[in-house]
Order: sequence, then C-alpha cells, then structure tokens
Amino acid sequence: MVRGRWRTAGGALVRVILVWAVSTLTMLVLAGILPDFRLRSGDDDSITRIGLTAALGAGAFGLLSALVWPVLVRALLLVPALVLGLLVFFLNGSLLLIALSLIPAGGEVAPETAVVVAAVMSAVASATSTALAVRDDEAYRRRLYRLADRRRRRQRGTGAPGADGTAPGLVFLQLDGVGYEVLRRAAGSGLMPTVADWLDGSHRIASWRTDWSSQTGASQLGILHGSNFDVPAFRWYEKDTGEVMVCNRPTSAAELQRRAMVRTADGGLLTLDGASRGNLFSGGADQLALVLSVSARRGRANRSRAGYFAYFSDPANAVRTALSFVAEAGREIGQSLRARIRGDRPRVARGGLYPLIRAFATVVERDVVVAAVIGDMLAGRAAIYADLVAYDEVAHHSGPHGPDTDRVLQRLDRSLALLARVAEHAPRAYRIVLLSDHGQSPGETFLSRYGLTLGDLVRAGCGLPVSRRAGGTRSGAEARAAVLAALHRPVEEDAEASPGPGPDPVVLASGNLGLISFPDVPGRASRERVERAYPALLPTLANHPGVGFLLVDGVVLGRGGMVARLDVPGEAEELLAPFGPAAAGAVRRTDTFPHVADVMVNSAYDPQTGAVHAFEEQIGSHGGLGGEQGHPFLMWPTELSDPGGELVGAEAVHGVLRRWLREADGPQLPVTPQVAPQVAPPAAVPVEDSRPEGAPGGIFPSAATRTQDETH
Repeated sequence: MVRGRWRTAGGALVRVILVWAVSTLTMLVLAGILPDFRLRSGDDDSITRIGLTAALGAGAFGLLSALVWPVLVRALLLVPALVLGLLVFFLNGSLLLIALSLIPAGGEVAPETAVVVAAVMSAVASATSTALAVRDDEAYRRRLYRLADRRRRRQRGTGAPGADGTAPGLVFLQLDGVGYEVLRRAAGSGLMPTVADWLDGSHRIASWRTDWSSQTGASQLGILHGSNFDVPAFRWYEKDTGEVMVCNRPTSAAELQRRAMVRTADGGLLTLDGASRGNLFSGGADQLALVLSVSARRGRANRSRAGYFAYFSDPANAVRTALSFVAEAGREIGQSLRARIRGDRPRVARGGLYPLIRAFATVVERDVVVAAVIGDMLAGRAAIYADLVAYDEVAHHSGPHGPDTDRVLQRLDRSLALLARVAEHAPRAYRIVLLSDHGQSPGETFLSRYGLTLGDLVRAGCGLPVSRRAGGTRSGAEARAAVLAALHRPVEEDAEASPGPGPDPVVLASGNLGLISFPDVPGRASRERVERAYPALLPTLANHPGVGFLLVDGVVLGRGGMVARLDVPGEAEELLAPFGPAAAGAVRRTDTFPHVADVMVNSAYDPQTGAVHAFEEQIGSHGGLGGEQGHPFLMWPTELSDPGGELVGAEAVHGVLRRWLREADGPQLPVTPQVAPQVAPPAAVPVEDSRPEGAPGGIFPSAATRTQDETH
C-alpha cells in the first residue's frame, strides 16, 4: 500500500512538472511573438536567465491560479453568469500581472496583452493536464474510487439512501425538441454515430405521444413530478389571479412545481440522491444547477447558478467556452445572411440579440450542463436528469431540418460520447437513458402566411379596432429564459404578465396553439355567452384557412360548421382524425383543466407536409397538435425493462422512469416532504396561496436544513 501511495504521489509530481514546463515554454513563445510582452532577466540577457524568468513567472501564475482563482470566483458567484464569463479574462490577466511582479527579474506586459497571455497559458496548461490524466488511466481510476469511497462513508454516516453505491445509477439526458423521426434520421445518416452505435447494440428506442400542450413546461413537469394537470399551454391567463402564467418564468415555474407536488404528494423523480441540471423544474433533487424554478431566489442560498461556479472555477473552461461562443455567434450571423441571400422560405428574423442567445444555448449552457453531469457521475449520484436545449433553440429559427440543426445534432452526439467515456471511469455503473420532451413541426408562421397575428384576427372577429401594423408574437424559446435568468433579469415581466383591466380579450400564443380569454367573464365562458357577446368571433376563427379547430366549453368546432361534443363518443375522434389517433383524448383531458382558456385555437395542419402555422415567430414550432411536435422519443439500455405499449402523455413517461429507478436501486423509499416556501412575486402582484395546510413541498430545502453549494 505504501508503495502504491508513493507511486501515486510520484505520478502527480511528474504531471505538475510537465505542466509547469509546458507553461514555461508557452510563456517564452508568447514573449517572442507579442510586441507588448517582454521578459526581463536583469543585466544578463542570456537564454538561460530568460528561461529561468519564464519558469518563475509560469510557476507563480500557476500557483496563484490554483490558490486565488477559486476564491475569486466564489466571491463573484452572485454576479450574473454571463458577466462572470467576461470578467474571467480580466481577472486572469490581473493574476498574470501580479505573478510577474512577484519574481525578482519580472517582466513587462501591457494590460490588454496580459489578458491574451493569461488566456493562452490557462488553455495550454489545462489541455496538457487533461492529456496527462487521460494517459495515466490507472491513477485516474484510483483517484475516482477514492472520491467515491469518501462519499459513501459520508452517506453511511448520515444514513442516506443508496449509501452502499453498488446499484447502477441512471442518467436521463433530455435532448430538447428532438423528435423521434429526427433522431432516427440523424443516426441513420451518420450525423450521430454514438446514438447509431447504441441503437445497433446496447439501446432500444420508441416514440411516445405528448399531451395537447407539446412543450417543455408541460412535458418536463409531467416527467419529473408525475403531474402536468392544469398546464394547458406554454402561457395562459388565470382569471382568479388576473395573471399570465409562463412556463419559463421563474416564479411561474416554482408555482407549477408546487402545484404538481401537492397533487402527487411526492417530491419528484430525483428525491433519492438525485441531481437536476439545466431544467425548468427540480424533480425533487437536492443537487441543483441552472434550474429555473429556483432561479427566482436571490442571494447565496440560490443554487440555480452553482453550475456556473463549478465550470468557471477553471479559467481554461471560460477561455474555451468564450472562444466557442464567439465562433457560434459568428456562425449564426453567416448562416442567417446566406438564408436571406438564397431567399429561403419560410424564414423569420434572426437579428438583434438572437445570435448571442443561440450561442448561449448551444455553447455556454451545453458546456456547463455537461460539466455538471460529469461531476455528478464521478461523485456517484444515483439519478441525474439534464436538459440540453441547443437543438430546440436553433430549430425554432432555422427549421427542424437542415444544415443548421444538423451541426447542432453532431455536437450533441459528441457530448453523449464524452459522457459515455466518463461513465467508464465512474465509481459505479451508469445506464444512460436518452429522451425528448417534444418534437418540432415545420411551417410558415401564421403572420407570414396570412399577414396578421392571431390577436388581430380575434379583435377583428370581436368587432374591435385592429392595428394597421402587424407585430410579431414573442418567441417562447427556453434559451431566452435561461439567458435572462443567468443575467438575474426577470423573464417576460411586461404588459403580457398582467393584462390591464377591461373587456378586451387576452390572446396568448404557445407555438401553433392559441388561447383566448375574456377577463370580464367570471369562470369559463360558455359557447352561448361567447356567441351572444361576439356573434362573429367563433365563425371567423373556425373558418379561417390557418385554423384547424377550436375548443369552446366542451365542444370542438371545425371548418364548414363542423361541431363535435366531447361527451358524445366518436364525434371528436372523427373531427380530429387528421391530427392523430390520440388527438381527441388529449383535447378531452385539457377540457377538464380549471384554467383552460375560454377558446383554445389549434392551427391548421397539413398531413402531407407535416406543416403547421405557429402563432409565434417560429418556423420550427411546438405547443399544439399536428406533426412531429407530438412525437418525441424514449431510448433506453437493454438492461432495463420494456416500457410496455404506447406511451401517451408525459405522466406515463414518469411512471416508466420511476419503474427503471426501482429496477436499478430497489424500491424507492418515501422521503419526508418539506414545506416549500412561496417565491415572492413582484410587490404589485398579489398571489393567493391556495396550498392546503401541511401540503408537501420540497422545491427548496427548509431553512433548518444545511444544504450543499453544488461545486465540483
């Protein structure tokens, strides 16, 4: 044993010396290339003295980076994540200036050049250290097993579930917006070789059907918490509070999670040694990073941004991600220009801040989430659920099929390959499950095709004045919410969040699903009342070529005066047949929701092309019925049991994932629920707490519980 320890210590010392040598050489090369960077060597300008100066400078910089850098990043943890990413370069350059000032001979470097030198040295040192660690495979394995043993001893001491760590862990990776057919095509065409290899041997795949609301909020809430009841769309108006709920608004996400936990009396899928990464909801996990439902909280207790700290604590990560961020933003600008020059149709505007939002989703969020999952696997956590939103964000603006999304799928496949390699070194076996929350349906937007928005059409049908200038409807892409949360900015806190008083209808969009509510009508408006108040509205909507069908108080209205009552067997199935065999059941379920809109509008759908018309500015959309948006996938290792028949609805997927957790780690023991504190809404927006006394919570740890700041 003593010999093994000496061998490990010797290997570590050799790696430190090699990294130091490479850093010294890098500093010498940069001093020879950059005009504003010179190494002083006293009176003797010999190569030996200059090399010694470089070695001392590289050593001092490395030591400061190891000792001071984590402290600096932790001190800046409350700074918005994107600002922290930019500060990395300036802080790193400052450390280099300090390091050069500490050595006797010193050096001369301009502050702006110091930023470049520090960035290059950090990247080279990180790459060298990683390469050496990979080559020393046995030492790497021994270190991982020591970390796992240490963790298991802590768990045994606290009596935590799964303390023995012998059962296989489960990693659930959600490829946001990737439909069943998209994944099959990508694997078959060679775009995703890792997925193709898994399908050829270790994994099986099946399609499942979403609810009518085919979007991340409804699907992920059902998957993680077992209930998406009363989530009729991505955004909807609640008459009892006068507020608009938006799934990617932190306060709304926290409230939806609370409601689901009250309904199920359960903490969620991840309550036992679980980790939630990059999701809208926590799933009951104790280890959280980039989880929107907790990002409304301010202060050090907010662990939603802890993943940024874990990632940016290594300056090389920040350098690598920043360069990729700039490259991705430039790539989007180039692709957008080419699309305009070619005259591609359909097309939506891709200017403004969108290139930066896309780069955040496809680079920053991907890198941080993948790094967090790697840390979870190396720590031996039992259940991990992570969402990768890159494809969904690009498909909204570029369409679900094409070179733009193909490139995103290729990079996602490389991330999967990396996680598979990490699993080989983890202290416990891991089974990787891939799934998606919905697909994407292509099609020209409603505004582009017909020259007016759904809101304009509704106002015209109600006899209200319509603006001469048609404006687009804000996109509901999840990445925008992630960016705003990272910047500590509220999400969609504008006039849409609290519609003003008055009889005017509130019209909201969720992909190709529209919702119309009449604030001055208490409760749900009946068909008769709508027709009495606005005689032309329902015929105007139902007979418009861009509308597929309406739902009004238990009645489905179609084109040409078609009417189907949901309580009459077979009528809705016949009218909704073009939208798929499960369409009637999905509409019937939504009709029972307390907060269903007075009028639900689903866009037209072309079964030949699979196209829909989004009421938002998206040429790849999801949110309603029609096409690939309602057909996500579930892909599982062959060691796990077959899901058993067609899965309809996100709640059914939750049941399958629960069963797989039981298969991996035995029966899931109940966890004593903790009461979740309410997230305080803005001061001017009173929100009534409808939770019954003593209802289970668990969204946030209780004040009496000491929680971990999730860093790796």
